[in-house]
Amino acid sequence: MSHSQHSVKTNDIPKMNAHLLSISLSKDDQDWQSVFHTHHFTEIFFVLEGKGNFLFREGTRSIRTGDLIIIPPYIEHTEQSIPETALKYYVLGIDGVTFQTKYDATTAQIYCNFDNHSLLANLFDQIYYEIKGDQYGSDQICQHLLEVLLLRIIRTKQLIPISTNSVKMSKECAQIKEFLDTNYASHITLDTLTDLTHMNKYYMAHSFTKFTGLPPIQYLNQKRIEAACHLLTHTDYSISDIAALTGFSSQSYFTQTFRKFHHMTPNQYRQTHTKN
Repeated sequence: MSHSQHSVKTNDIPKMNAHLLSISLSKDDQDWQSVFHTHHFTEIFFVLEGKGNFLFREGTRSIRTGDLIIIPPYIEHTEQSIPETALKYYVLGIDGVTFQTKYDATTAQIYCNFDNHSLLANLFDQIYYEIKGDQYGSDQICQHLLEVLLLRIIRTKQLIPISTNSVKMSKECAQIKEFLDTNYASHITLDTLTDLTHMNKYYMAHSFTKFTGLPPIQYLNQKRIEAACHLLTHTDYSISDIAALTGFSSQSYFTQTFRKFHHMTPNQYRQTHTKN
C-alpha cells in the first residue's frame, strides 16, 4: 500500500476582475470573409487544429495548433486559414482584464504556444459545454473555469493581468464600432445605430467621428469596401453579387463608392490585382 498526502498552501493572489462574456467555436472553411474588426473587451483566441495567419494592422503572425493569442480591447485584427489546413478555434470574450508580458510592457497582443494544448483545450471544452447547456449553476461554473484557465496561462507564460475599463472609449461608440464591424453586410442607417445605443442621432454621429476619425456611414462603407476587395481578389463572384454580399443597395452605388476609395472601378481593381 502506498499513500501520498499534500497540504493545501494558501497564497495571497490578487483577485482578477475578469468576467466571461461569451465563447464561440468556429471552423474556417474558406467561406469566412476575413475583415479587420475590433471589440470593446479582451479576446482569447485558441487554435484547436489547423494552420493560418493572425493579422493586425501592423503585421501578420503565422498560427497553428496549440497557439493562443490574447487581443486587448480596440485592437483591429482578423484571422485567415491556409488552404487545406482550415483553422478550428475557440474565442473567449472577457471583460475587466487584459494582460502584458513580464518583460515587455509595450507589447499589445500576446502570442503563446502550449505544447500540452490538450490541457487548455479541455478547459475551453468545459466552458463551451456549460454555456451551451445553460443548466443550473452554469454561469458560476464557467466563471470558475475561466479563472482556472487564466491562472494557467499567467503561470505558464509569466503574464501580468491589467485591469481594464470598457468605458474608456465610450461604451456606446465601442458598441457601434463592433456592430458595424460584424454586420456591415446588413442594411444599416443612422436610425439603426441610434436604436442600438439609445443616443441622440447627432450626438452619436459626432462622438463616433471624434473617436474613429470617420462618420458612422463613411466608416461602414470603408468596412464594406475592405470586404469587397477580398471578394474581388479571392473569388470569381460577379460585381453585382459582391455589391449585394457587402451590403450596398445597388451595383452603381457600389461602383461609385469603390471609386472614391480606390480611384478605380471594381473591375479595374480585379484586373490590376490579377496582373500583379
